Parts: sequence; structure tokens; C-alpha cells
Amino acid sequence: MHRRSLITLALAACALSLPLAAQADTVEVAGVKYDTAADVGGKKLVLNGAGIRYRVVIKVYTAGLYLAEKTTDPDTLLHMAGPKRLHIVALRDIDGNDLGKLFTKGMEANAPREEFVKSINGVLKIAELFAAKKELSKGESFSVDYVPGVGSQVLINGKVAGDPIKEPEFFTALMRIWLGKSPADDSLKEALLGVERKRRR
Repeated sequence: MHRRSLITLALAACALSLPLAAQADTVEVAGVKYDTAADVGGKKLVLNGAGIRYRVVIKVYTAGLYLAEKTTDPDTLLHMAGPKRLHIVALRDIDGNDLGKLFTKGMEANAPREEFVKSINGVLKIAELFAAKKELSKGESFSVDYVPGVGSQVLINGKVAGDPIKEPEFFTALMRIWLGKSPADDSLKEALLGVERKRRR
């Protein structure tokens, strides 16, 4: 009887441990789950960090950044070779035109002049894509995948949107919105860099 009880307890412990193992493959931010690994351009990337973009106290979207290897240094990240991915999920309805304008302003404010000039083609393309979308509704997502030699591919809700933006400077300029000297959100910058701190919930 005692032996049977021990076996039952062991089986129960195994069953309870299964969800924990599954959870190790994702990171949850404001109810949004980010896989800890992703495949971009045939390369396995790891989640460097993920966090929330706030506007005053309102949660606007979550963002996750995937790289070939983790780093907490923004300069290292911006100049790192290889594929990269930025994935954003809306936490509220966001006007497409407003989103395009905010990205343009953020890139212009943070990117060196020469880098921004070389990125203008991509800036116009991404603004057009969001203007055509009209609204990124709550729960919808978009990604920008950078693959050397191919460029930056925008995906909306997992589907390819438009042709790749070939200028390599574009993805770096885009990343500066969150990782530059005047980031959109200081706490999100730290989150994307994987820097631990007490964050708002």
C-alpha cells in the first residue's frame, strides 16, 4: 500500500512538472507569449529581451528582439552581424498612419544623418504599409526580419507584406527607435537588452 502511494505521488509530480517544462520555451509579457527561440534566414536566434511600450501609463504594445546571441550592450547589438528579428504585438488599437509617423520620427531622432538618409526608402515603404493597413488592432502583430544579403522583410500577422527593404542601414536605424540615445521608452530599451529591473505591470 505504501509502495503504491509512493508511485502515485511520483506520477503526480511528473504530471505537474510538464507545464513548467513547456513554459521554459516561452516568455510572457502582458499576456503575450514570446518564444525563446526563432528561425530567421535559416539561422536559430534567441530572444534577447522583451518588454512593454508605455505611453504615460497606458500599455501600447509589447516588443521582443531576437539575435544570434544575447547581449546587454546596445552598440554591440546594433552592429551585430547576422539575422535579427523585431516582433511587436499591439495591446490596444493603433492607427496605422500614426504608427508610421512615430517610427519615422523615432528613426530620424536617433539615427546618424547619413544612416537615416540611406534608410529613407525603407522609411517610406514601412509608412506606406501601415497607412494601407489603416489600423493595427489589439492582438495583431508585425515583425521585421533582417537577413544579410536579402534585407528587412516586414510581416503583418505572420504574412509577408511587400518586398524586402534592401538597404542594410534600415534595420539598424529602426532598432535605434528603442535602443538609441533618445529611445521611445527607457524601460522598454532595458527590457529589449535583457537588463533586469523592477518594471511597471
